[in-house]
Amino acid sequence: MTMPYGSWPSPFSPADVSASAPRIDGARFVGDEIWWGESVPAEGGRIAVRSSSGATVLPAPWSARSRVHEYGGGAWTADAEGTLYFVHGDDQRVHRMRRGGVPEPITAAGAQYGGLSLQRGRLLAVREDLRPDPHLRAIVEIPTDGSAARDESAVRVHVQGSAFFAHPALSPDGTRLAFVEWTGRSMPWDHALLNVVEVGGDVFAETGARAALQPEWISDDELLHLDDPSGRWNLQRLRLDGLAVRGRETVASADADTGGGLWVLGDRWYGVLADGRIVAVRTNGTDELWLIDPATGAERRLEVAATGELCVDDVSGVRVLVSGSGADVDRGLWCVDVDAGEATAIRGGDRVDTDWIPVARPVTFRGAHGPVHAFDYRPTHPQAQAPDGELPPYVVLVHGGPTSHVSGAASLAAAFWTSRGIGVLDVNYGGSTGYGRAYRERLNGQWGIVDVDDVIAAARGLAEAGLADPDRIAIRGGSAGGWTVLSALVRGGTFAAGISRYGVSDLRMLAADTHDFEKFYLDGLVGPLPEAEDVYIARSPLTHTDCIDVPVLLLQGAEDRVVPPSQSEAIRDALAARGVPHEYVLYPGEGHGFRRAETIISSLTTELEFLARTFGFTPA
Repeated sequence: MTMPYGSWPSPFSPADVSASAPRIDGARFVGDEIWWGESVPAEGGRIAVRSSSGATVLPAPWSARSRVHEYGGGAWTADAEGTLYFVHGDDQRVHRMRRGGVPEPITAAGAQYGGLSLQRGRLLAVREDLRPDPHLRAIVEIPTDGSAARDESAVRVHVQGSAFFAHPALSPDGTRLAFVEWTGRSMPWDHALLNVVEVGGDVFAETGARAALQPEWISDDELLHLDDPSGRWNLQRLRLDGLAVRGRETVASADADTGGGLWVLGDRWYGVLADGRIVAVRTNGTDELWLIDPATGAERRLEVAATGELCVDDVSGVRVLVSGSGADVDRGLWCVDVDAGEATAIRGGDRVDTDWIPVARPVTFRGAHGPVHAFDYRPTHPQAQAPDGELPPYVVLVHGGPTSHVSGAASLAAAFWTSRGIGVLDVNYGGSTGYGRAYRERLNGQWGIVDVDDVIAAARGLAEAGLADPDRIAIRGGSAGGWTVLSALVRGGTFAAGISRYGVSDLRMLAADTHDFEKFYLDGLVGPLPEAEDVYIARSPLTHTDCIDVPVLLLQGAEDRVVPPSQSEAIRDALAARGVPHEYVLYPGEGHGFRRAETIISSLTTELEFLARTFGFTPA
């Protein structure tokens, strides 16, 4: 059948997108079972813990969600006997739940916890206490007997201060603790220390790391970690004598990143097998899984369907739990037997119907600051085609962060558009991870310039190639991506509409309102205040709303503490004063990012109706 782009009948509703492959939030080998965390949009976006036995380990209304550093992560772990330890989203207390039992708190109310890990029978965590000023963060050891439920002093503090901490790792003999630390003046992907401290002591060894990630002890005197002295995150090995560094070397150097932006505490990019071999993620645009033998130097790529958002969640023997998403499979969790070369899907990971769901095409455009990487999802429908000569409308997606990454994974969220005859271009603009430090640092001091130049170059490159209708290209993004949306609309001339989801509109307002983790993020992206105040004013879309002359849709969570509603409401009021077509939707109960099923359904429905009116098509 021949129908205009945008009007093709689609089998994918907003409710289907909401219910599509859930986000996997950690996984563990627990005895003979495999447990994993899983988002449940239909239950308010809570994180359940499920088992390969078919049981729901952590039922409603409990939710394993941490708010440490605002983005959380590492909100649950478990021992081999099936005792679950988790941070409950409502009160941020750590709870213990024995197999078949009910949750009971083992920390007192007040502070919040994340990055839970059981190491040699000891429960380690990152604690954040927002009650004192300045706020305190620490690496702590939580007694599992419940003695700290009423007595906060029963929690043992290993290191504490106003800096940020992640990835605690206890040495095999239990005498030393390695961890990642960075100050609020830098972001962890710019500069993060790898420190080692004697347990019970106050003597530190700073190891000279540049942007350290994920320390793992391989003996009492050898420590693996990730760092990027060459411009790529690669495996590093330190040899220690007590707290003195006696040697360092790169393990299996590659022109790819084993590592990424440390936004959440639960991310892991490699795992060490019992025999010393290493399973590691390597990213150069898309992800690959590699088996590395440091003893022989041998390397072998492991076949796994996931090619994006890869996380090495746990290891046992020669088995590895890996979560992620793929170019032609939905999001899932796999158990990989590295010797047999077999990857078994535990949850999700199903092959998608490529007649309906497009396989993303990696594309590179020439930009003012160098190459611009993106993934193109073309309109895809097994029965429908457009009239001769018609070019498709496109939505250019801008990820958040801005220090983040998209991988071209199969996506029902993208197929929602492409099955209707609307193309999707997902852009890794300068500043994105996955292409090395130089690409990431393009954005230093240039936020609002490089990101905007790059998305404009990508959109124009697509149109010049005859793949998109130059008069029907919209731009859509959330958080930092929403900033780029609004900034690109201020430039004018490329995008016919903009969709900002909890986007930044005023830099000074963001600097005043934002939370500790990102308090000085803008110093690197734009410049320090008050010295750079003129730049903050000049770069902010709110300063230049008189330049926006196309329709704008603003979507916002009412409880967003990262980018508060005042940001979206300021741009709304400015557009209203000028009579620019716009819509503003505020979602009660939502924070930074939409998790509830009803919000996902409402926002997608609103976006489709908005683009239909703007681009002049009638949805089927």
